[in-house]
Amino acid sequence: MDFSIWKNIEFAYPEFFWWLLLIPFMIFWYMKKQRNRQGVMAVSSVQGLRGLPVSWKVRFRPVLLALRILAFAALVVALARPQTSNTSENIDSEGIDIVLSLDISGSMLAQDLQPNRIEAAKKVAQDFVDRRISDRIGLVIFSGESFTQCPITTDHAVLKSQIAQVKSGMLQDGTAIGMGLATAVDRLRSSKAKSKVIILLTDGVNNTGLVDPLTALEIAKAFKIRVYTIGLGTIGKAPFPMTAPDGSVQMQMMDVQIDEALMKKIASETGGIYYRATDNSSLQDIYNNIDKLEKTKVEVTSYKRYAEHFFPFAILALVSLLLEMLLRYTVFKSLP
Repeated sequence: MDFSIWKNIEFAYPEFFWWLLLIPFMIFWYMKKQRNRQGVMAVSSVQGLRGLPVSWKVRFRPVLLALRILAFAALVVALARPQTSNTSENIDSEGIDIVLSLDISGSMLAQDLQPNRIEAAKKVAQDFVDRRISDRIGLVIFSGESFTQCPITTDHAVLKSQIAQVKSGMLQDGTAIGMGLATAVDRLRSSKAKSKVIILLTDGVNNTGLVDPLTALEIAKAFKIRVYTIGLGTIGKAPFPMTAPDGSVQMQMMDVQIDEALMKKIASETGGIYYRATDNSSLQDIYNNIDKLEKTKVEVTSYKRYAEHFFPFAILALVSLLLEMLLRYTVFKSLP
């Protein structure tokens, strides 16, 4: 028997252990029976009897009681059904396919968010990815043109690495919202997921690109893709880094212009929501809210398998009982 399993043992019917309380009564009954078997003889002195030898059969007769108690105890343990269990889980996940479409135009270097818009957007995007364990997520970046930085994947470590590498200036400057949306739709159009989502973040107004934003909107609707839009930037003016003629960088206050009407239209017609993020805290809250709205369905089914270990105790009980009976009716048969 492998005794290491006993640290994880369970009993199917532990109430049988109450029967062990009968053992003291068995001992008491045996001792009383032995006293009743002894004859009574009146003598003037027992001094002469003390030197008489005691038969080995008399000395070892309690072995019969020990064997009976052992058989009884082993039978009780067997009836309690010692067993070990092995639990396994089957996880059925109905994931969501998500594409993050991130504006990386020059205006994303504005410092109304800390340390700037693009770094703040990357931070909350990485936090969002960490929470979407079962989902496939991809990354599209856009400015004057668009590019798939990372196709939709479940390898979130690779995705987060790609997000970290994003910086302004990777693409031709400008704000091609239509291109950013169209490329994200293209990443999802062949998806078999029951829910397809785009999170489109920009801080400006569409001013370039080969695809008109309204055309990209119609394509998204055709593929039943829900789009959450985020306008990033404070209300009024924000500090922008500008390069002076001498090469130095100076901060200049410039108007924040976001085409909120377009953002609201894209979101409402696809079943999404438009948000305005004016600082780091509100941007984090927006992603938290989207995370709550787009819940992934995960079903966990547990299976518990039991391995029975009563058989050795049943054998021990049987062997002890047979041995007790054999000794009682052979070796110890002559004893009263």
